[in-house]
Amino acid sequence: MSRFYLMLTAGLSITLVAACSQSNEADIASPSSEAAAPTLKAEVEEDSSAIVVTGQRIDARAMDAPVAISAIGSQHIASPPPAQARKMVVTGSAIRAPYPDRIMPWYQDVGRDKFTSTQENAFKIARDEPVSTFSIDVDTASYSFVRASLNNNALPQPAAVRTEELVNYFPYDYAAPRSAQQPFSSNVAVFPSPFTAGRKLVRIGIKGYAIERATRPRANLVFLIDTSGSMNAPNRLPLVKKSLGLLLDQLDRNDRVSIVTYAGNAGTALEPTPASQKGNILAVIDQLGAGGSTAGAEGIRQAYALAERNLDPNGVNRVILATDGDFNVGITNQDELKGYIERERGKGIFLSVLGFGMGNYNDALMQTLAQNGNGAAAYIDTLGEARKTLVDEATSTLFPIAKDVKIQVEFNPATVAEYRLIGYETRMLNRDDFDNDKVDAGDVGSGQTVTAIYEIVPVGGPRTMGDLRYSKPAPPAAAAAPSEYGFVKIRYKLPKSDRSQLISTPIDRRVEFARFADAPQDARFATGVAAFAELLRGGRYSGSMTYDDVLQIVGAARGTDDFGYRMELVQMVRAAKTAGSMAKLER
Repeated sequence: MSRFYLMLTAGLSITLVAACSQSNEADIASPSSEAAAPTLKAEVEEDSSAIVVTGQRIDARAMDAPVAISAIGSQHIASPPPAQARKMVVTGSAIRAPYPDRIMPWYQDVGRDKFTSTQENAFKIARDEPVSTFSIDVDTASYSFVRASLNNNALPQPAAVRTEELVNYFPYDYAAPRSAQQPFSSNVAVFPSPFTAGRKLVRIGIKGYAIERATRPRANLVFLIDTSGSMNAPNRLPLVKKSLGLLLDQLDRNDRVSIVTYAGNAGTALEPTPASQKGNILAVIDQLGAGGSTAGAEGIRQAYALAERNLDPNGVNRVILATDGDFNVGITNQDELKGYIERERGKGIFLSVLGFGMGNYNDALMQTLAQNGNGAAAYIDTLGEARKTLVDEATSTLFPIAKDVKIQVEFNPATVAEYRLIGYETRMLNRDDFDNDKVDAGDVGSGQTVTAIYEIVPVGGPRTMGDLRYSKPAPPAAAAAPSEYGFVKIRYKLPKSDRSQLISTPIDRRVEFARFADAPQDARFATGVAAFAELLRGGRYSGSMTYDDVLQIVGAARGTDDFGYRMELVQMVRAAKTAGSMAKLER
């Protein structure tokens, strides 16, 4: 009869992976009163390292030596020495290991995720600090991590919630720019704030120029894949393989792919290969297994070196790092890695980061790498997210249309008493950084939209801070353009340029809406997403807003939702209402 070869998975169960051989069935033992399924006896042979199962369950507690689990197909699973190997022939579909402390299932960890903790942006007095400057952000890693946490019925830690990344997870219907030479259009709207009566929101939206597939530059990509032991879980290395397989489908024949892997050390698994040889590339990816420590810095060094040796001066040169960020060999200091990547980006090589796994996910390191490598950071928790990032948004993920994009807003003290930028805490810049082309900032990919929201207190509105006894009086309204709330400036560089260009637009009464319900649909939806993020962070500035209020806002403003992203947010808000405050440790 047929034999089925199986692999150990989480919970010490067995997963079927191969078949076809002849064997003798083991005798079936009497049903146990302690188990729901019958307990079966196992046959043991001294000369085999295979586990062969043909029935329902076995009881291996009586075995006098540990059972060996060897690599089957492309999946790496550690084995004990051959002398200890045993063969089990049973008639079941699940196995209880005789020595569970000696056989490790999928790597699991809880509560060791690392995030950079930042204070929410506070209100500022426009008379004292009229200028707000920040780098744009198109990362979406925070949104996916929040979703993964809620899917585990646990609220994310507040530091994991970056409001701008939740807002920018969604595409918005802003007017497209006309040419690649001025690759942005700007869209401004002013409307009442749902957080606090008497205040207003200023929504600033920009949209990047969409490159046509026929005219997009060639891509020189280096896949840098973490194959360390911490990647040994279904939502890590196996998901990495599937995700990169999806990305390969989006490449053109003339694009080139290389692969560098790292665990205890690093090495080149695939020299530069045309994307047309998809079968060869997939074969290398499929044979990768997880095990060992994590020499991430050495992997990064080798990936950059490989990209530089094959640099395409007219194309896009990018390292795509797939990891959980658990570096523990070699350089692990974030500042040292940041310095290295800053020097390398000057050679025209960008770095994007795809994060995987939960429990020891090092978001803090991955944000540092992506922000300083002229690339974006995404968190891949499901195959659906991989499809969104690497298929539906492949051109924006891979092909930048502008780099070092900064926004500066000058508020008018005659009309604005106070303001606060919602989110972007890790992207704040000094005022003089805006005009300094040496200062690094965010990058925008083909067709991407970016949204920023300010909450303002109009003069005469509900202030958060009273005037000081000796403060300067506000300037006369007639001398300070009373029709304007402020002025927006956007500075950017084209991908191959070191000189920035400027776009500007006023924030005035012409873009103001008297009622929240009259504001543009996308502006209202983005406000609902921002409110959801603010509640997850603790709700310091969200007034009396509740999750039910968020559901009402996003439900009314959901609009066209071809891919179901917005409906998914509705489900996440509902999940947050009942989620636990901390993830449970599974035993």
